[in-house]
Amino acid sequence: MEALTAVFLVATGFLGGIITAVVGGSSIICFPAMLAVGLPPIVASASNTAAVVPASLIAAYSDTGRAPIWNTEVLGLALVGFVGSAFGAMLLVALPSAVFVTVVPILIAVATLLFAFGERLKTSGWRIGTDRARSMTKPLLFAPVAIYGGYFGAGMGVMTLAILGLSGPGDHRTTNALKNLLNVLANVVAIAIYIVHGIVAWPETTAMMAGALVGGFVGGRSMRFLPAQLFRALVVGMGAILTIVFAWRYWMA
Repeated sequence: MEALTAVFLVATGFLGGIITAVVGGSSIICFPAMLAVGLPPIVASASNTAAVVPASLIAAYSDTGRAPIWNTEVLGLALVGFVGSAFGAMLLVALPSAVFVTVVPILIAVATLLFAFGERLKTSGWRIGTDRARSMTKPLLFAPVAIYGGYFGAGMGVMTLAILGLSGPGDHRTTNALKNLLNVLANVVAIAIYIVHGIVAWPETTAMMAGALVGGFVGGRSMRFLPAQLFRALVVGMGAILTIVFAWRYWMA
C-alpha cells in the first residue's frame, strides 16, 4: 500500500470515527473510501466495518459518566445483536450484495423518520404499557437492525438510535453511548466471520482503524458539549443524507 493511500485512509477513518461516535453513519465516507482504493464491494464493506467498529467502543466509554450500565435489558439487546449480526454476516458471505442493498435506502429512511418523530410517538401512546412490555419491544426492533448490521451496516447507528430513542433513556448522551456499545457488540461476531472467510483487507483496514480510533475518542468527548436539539438535528440530517446517497447509488446508478 502506497503512503498516500495510507494517509487518505487514516484521514477518512478519523472523520468516520467522529461521525460514528456522535451520530452513526460513517459508511457514507468510509465505504466509498475503501472502494476508491480498489477493494471489491463485499471486501470494502467487511473492511469498513472491521476498521470503524472499534471506534464505537472508544466512543462509548470516552464520554465520562455516560458509559452504559450492564443490566438485564442491555444484556438482552447484546444477545440479540450477537445472533442477528452473525446471521447477517453469513448472508454477506453467501449472497450477492444486490440481493439486500436495494432496500438499504428504505431501511435508513424509516429509521430516520422514527428518530425524527420519536418524541411524538412517545407522547401519543408508544409508552403506554408496562416497563416490561417496553423492554421486550426493543429487542424485537433491534433484531432486524442487527441482521442488517452484520450484512451491510450503513446507517446502523441511526437505526439503533431510533429504537433507543423511542423507549430508552431521555438523556441523549447516555442513549448515544449505549448505541455505540450495542453497535460494537452486534458487530464482533460479524467481524470474526469476515476474518474467517478472508474478506477483510488488512493493510487498508489497519490504516483506517488507526484514524477511526482517534476520531472515536474525539467524537465521544465532544458529546459533553453537544446540545440535545443539535444532536437530534445531526442524526436526522445524517439519516436524510444517507438515504439520498444510497438511493442514488443503488436505484439510479
